[in-house]
Amino acid sequence: MAPILDPVEFNISPEQLAELLKERQSLRLIDVREEEEWEICRLPEAELFPMSRLQDLQEELMETEEAIVVYCHHGIRSAGVCSQLRYLGKANVFNLSGGIDRWSAEIDPSVPAYSAQKRTQN
Repeated sequence: MAPILDPVEFNISPEQLAELLKERQSLRLIDVREEEEWEICRLPEAELFPMSRLQDLQEELMETEEAIVVYCHHGIRSAGVCSQLRYLGKANVFNLSGGIDRWSAEIDPSVPAYSAQKRTQN
């Protein structure tokens, strides 16, 4: 049985997210990295909402009824986005703890890990 998303919680672990995806829970998976990072790797079913365009896309996220899981490379930028959306009144938004890097290490090693240095060289 998939874990229930509790709005009191802020972070969701990669294991919890994997279980939710396996159970086909209704949620939106939002990647707030920039497009060059998205091109390196991404989670299946994720939507790209780069932080550089968040102001333009924020209204769409606020209007969705589904739970939202936000992620980035290490979970720092996505935590900021999650905090902002919660501040604006979106209760069912969660941060993927450790980001795609932790997902790659703990859940799916086929998702390539990358460093910030490698990203800036591309």
